Amino acid sequence: MKKSILLIGIVLVLFSCKTTIKAPEQKNLYEVLLQENDGGGNINFYEILSEPNEIKMLLNDEKLKGKISAADVQKSNFVILNMGQKPTGGYAITVDSVQETDKEIIVKVKELKPEPGAMLMQVITYPYTVVKINSKKQIVVK
Repeated sequence: MKKSILLIGIVLVLFSCKTTIKAPEQKNLYEVLLQENDGGGNINFYEILSEPNEIKMLLNDEKLKGKISAADVQKSNFVILNMGQKPTGGYAITVDSVQETDKEIIVKVKELKPEPGAMLMQVITYPYTVVKINSKKQIVVK
């Protein structure tokens, strides 16, 4: 009798144990690494960094320390979005959306402007954003 109760207890414990399978962690297609109001280029342009020597330059940037690893050089591309010179604060440039197709990554850019009549700092700014694309496919910026 004791053996059968013990056996039933062991069986119940075994069947009540639940195993979970951890799904592989899915990485976002893109990450905005840095968005600043000042420090960008004088003109409005977008730069795509896909070559290892171009990307390695980002590893030395103080503002990007800890946000880019040496492995990113092989696995990712980067886009630098420059809004150009602006007469006041309140401007920003960012990613509106990122879509992946069979052949390319399409990055849609959004430029933000201050509201009319807003109280703004009267200083020249150079807004820019650095975006990491977690893919080595060709990038198209729109």
